[in-house]
Amino acid sequence: MAHAKRSDVDSASLKASEDKPIKVDKWDGSAVKNALDDAVKKAFTEKFKYVESHKLMDGRLAISGIAVGAAMFALLWDYLHPFPESRPVLILCVNSYFILMGLLTLYTTFLEKGIFLVAIDRDPAGVDPDHTWKASSSLKRFDDMYHLFISFTDGVTNKTREAEFEKSISCWFDTNGTLLYDLFEPEVSKLHSSLLSDKKKK
Repeated sequence: MAHAKRSDVDSASLKASEDKPIKVDKWDGSAVKNALDDAVKKAFTEKFKYVESHKLMDGRLAISGIAVGAAMFALLWDYLHPFPESRPVLILCVNSYFILMGLLTLYTTFLEKGIFLVAIDRDPAGVDPDHTWKASSSLKRFDDMYHLFISFTDGVTNKTREAEFEKSISCWFDTNGTLLYDLFEPEVSKLHSSLLSDKKKK
């Protein structure tokens, strides 16, 4: 009897782990929200075959990285040039750090706006501009209502359309805290289809 190739076994194990139902503590709002957000990402990247863009996240990481770099430089400079000789550099680095933290707050508040997914719908022929999908969500503390907001920006007309829904998380989690993806995914697809229908009408 022929033995299965190791690569085949590994890929089968990986597929099984990916298909394994997501289980969370249903009393942990952050874990529940993250599980639903990940399910939205899965629908857009696996079902609709869109390409996830990380530019929005990269901007936040860049600001954070520069801020951490300023703090690390201050520590290094103070080590090489002990206080009070390092005082001017320390003041500059500390001020830079707080300014960057302020910029990060503005960035997350006015640019990210709770967006956890930016997906690009590329034209297969490469002729028309890319369409952009954005998804954001909210789940208030001690609340069971999950609010999903999706926007679609037409690459040709540059016009944006929006759709949203709000439902109790009990609709998609069983008593053990397992996410029922087969019940949640149609809700996401419904929003997706409504925005595409609006596109065809115009």
